[in-house]
Amino acid sequence: MTRPEPSKPATFEVEAAADQAIAACGGDAREAVKALLVANGFLEAQVVELRTSVSAGYSRRRLNVPRDRKDWYD
Repeated sequence: MTRPEPSKPATFEVEAAADQAIAACGGDAREAVKALLVANGFLEAQVVELRTSVSAGYSRRRLNVPRDRKDWYD
């Protein structure tokens, strides 16, 4: 499987975001990595929480409506 080459604008955006993260941590790259790991862990926990709160039927974009009951459509 071949990976697509990243485009120049996306690479620039990643570089700029990395520079911003390092600058936000006072120029310390190690602290920036630690902060990003904490933020990523928080976002992963939110994804897990959201997945558990959404029903399987909704996530498959199907409603659990019996097709033989006409009063459901009125």
